[in-house]
Amino acid sequence: MGYLIQQSFFVLRLRYIAKFTGFFRAVYFKILGMQIGAGTILPKIYVTWPHQVSIGDNCLLEHDIYFKYDGIWKSGPAIKLGDRAFLGTACEFNINHGISIGDDALIASGCRFIDHDHGFALGPPMNKQLSNGKAISIGNDVWLGCDVVVLKGVEIGNGAIVAAGAVVTKSIPANQIWGGMPAKFLKMRN
Repeated sequence: MGYLIQQSFFVLRLRYIAKFTGFFRAVYFKILGMQIGAGTILPKIYVTWPHQVSIGDNCLLEHDIYFKYDGIWKSGPAIKLGDRAFLGTACEFNINHGISIGDDALIASGCRFIDHDHGFALGPPMNKQLSNGKAISIGNDVWLGCDVVVLKGVEIGNGAIVAAGAVVTKSIPANQIWGGMPAKFLKMRN
């Protein structure tokens, strides 16, 4: 009997209450300018500039994702998520130039995307120097394992896989498996 009550509470909390609160959260963010596709339910997320975020249809997002557009106001969106994509808990988007993630992408928990860095010339403090960067592009049907870091200018091709904990500093062709720090080619998908 206790098991049945516990499972009922679990289903109620994670399915119905989450959908109910997610609906109102989506309405709130749409009013602020975020583009949210049909069938996508928003969990608890953090957003600096909602109009800079576009989320496709039927996406599955877990809680505590941080969409940080690191710049002054400009028209958007700079953060684009394709249809049927999955974002795990505690993913972070620290974006200044732009990122696009394709359809059916699987982004595991704790992944970080940073498309810019600080200047490092001698003289003025680094935090006073202009940042430089380049947009990130992630193709369709890509799988990034837990805690992957993707840095500026990287393009990850369709069907590529990146192993957990990797730091991606250069582009990855389609259907390849990469891993390590920095990430390097491991093998082709079969």
